[in-house]
Amino acid sequence: MNRFRVLTYSQMVVYGYFIIIAIGTLFLMLPAASRDAVSPGFVTSLFTATSATCVTGLVVRDTYTQWSLFGQVVILVLIQIGGLGFMTVLTLFSFLLRRRIGLKERNLLQNSINTLQIGGVVLLIKRVLIGTLIFEGLGAILLSVRFVPQMGLWEGIYNGIFHSISAFCNAGFDIMGKFGEYSSLTLYSDDAVVTFTISFLFIIGGIGFFVWDDLIKNKFRYKKYRLHTKIVLSATVILIVAGTVCIYFFERKNLLVGLTMSDKILASFFTAVTPRTAGFNTLDTSSLTPASKLLTIVLMFIGGGSGSTAGGIKTTTFVVVVLSAWSSIRNTKGENIFGRQLEESALRKANAVFAINAVLMLFGTILVSATNSSFHTGDVLFEAVSAIGTVGLSTGITGSLNIFSQFVIIFLMYCGRVGSVSFALLFTEHRIPSSVQKPAEKINIG
Repeated sequence: MNRFRVLTYSQMVVYGYFIIIAIGTLFLMLPAASRDAVSPGFVTSLFTATSATCVTGLVVRDTYTQWSLFGQVVILVLIQIGGLGFMTVLTLFSFLLRRRIGLKERNLLQNSINTLQIGGVVLLIKRVLIGTLIFEGLGAILLSVRFVPQMGLWEGIYNGIFHSISAFCNAGFDIMGKFGEYSSLTLYSDDAVVTFTISFLFIIGGIGFFVWDDLIKNKFRYKKYRLHTKIVLSATVILIVAGTVCIYFFERKNLLVGLTMSDKILASFFTAVTPRTAGFNTLDTSSLTPASKLLTIVLMFIGGGSGSTAGGIKTTTFVVVVLSAWSSIRNTKGENIFGRQLEESALRKANAVFAINAVLMLFGTILVSATNSSFHTGDVLFEAVSAIGTVGLSTGITGSLNIFSQFVIIFLMYCGRVGSVSFALLFTEHRIPSSVQKPAEKINIG
């Protein structure tokens, strides 16, 4: 039997992204990919290809000053594939070739976009592809309106397209290095059009394709939404509002000093939503107060919605873990929300995702701190959470990481995109469980 046909979904994801990253690395190693026509080397190319494919946005070299137009296009293609998921992209080619999509492919697609049922998955993929084209197109038009007067016609349009795709895919890559290396969108902190367009794109991309489908079917009839949709939308609104208010109060005597009230609210809003998990910034991340940095770490760890372009442990995971803890405190049986009880399997998976990501985050922080003694532990923790959450925000230490630390961050970005559980299952999925039941014994917890 063909080896490919017996691969599990987790193995396909892990191997698939590995192959895409490898191809991207080879392209970026070409002299033509660099602005100075000199190959940047294997590690820099691998780091950039991984960051783009895993839609993270962490970079060891500024995207504009390092990469030529060819290199930037390679990065953009990797972002688009990584954002939609390679299975979705493969399905697009199946549509173009008019190839029939079989049951096995439908099952893989169901897992790829994290939908709850296999029925209608092909229609959902079509909606995802059409929706992506519409949202990225509208974003490109709105951003071009701002960029063209400043940069000229073709450069303005190109910048509009690049940043629209990067924002929708929650990638955080920018090509604003022409105004200063690693400047991101700091020049547009008071520009409502750029701020709201970028924010709208990564919020839409980050709520999840399953939520899209539910909203299309039920419009504004909230009571008919599925439980998953209600949890994602509620958590998203709460995190955005609470995050904006907190950032405003944390930064009102720091980075927001001298801004008008409307600009303060605009900057606070963007700084609160970008950690989930867009990676752009309009305020200098390294100059945030300790409270703002800690809040940003929490938001990066949570991330966006399941089956979306965002990373993190996902809003549903966070809500389920909180509900589970609350039920334990109250000593009640079952976790209920919006008039429904959560399945036991969802609780187990949520706890596994939370625990594995937390372990990887701490593991990465310790390794990088151990090999870079000059870095502040808080900055290293920020970097590690940004990597595992595929966010892309940094306090400015990425470019100073040694080779070993770069590989640690590469590993974290990779695990964050393929899914920490999927990566763990790669080593355990084919193991035959023992039929012998061990005797149970009580232990003290807490």
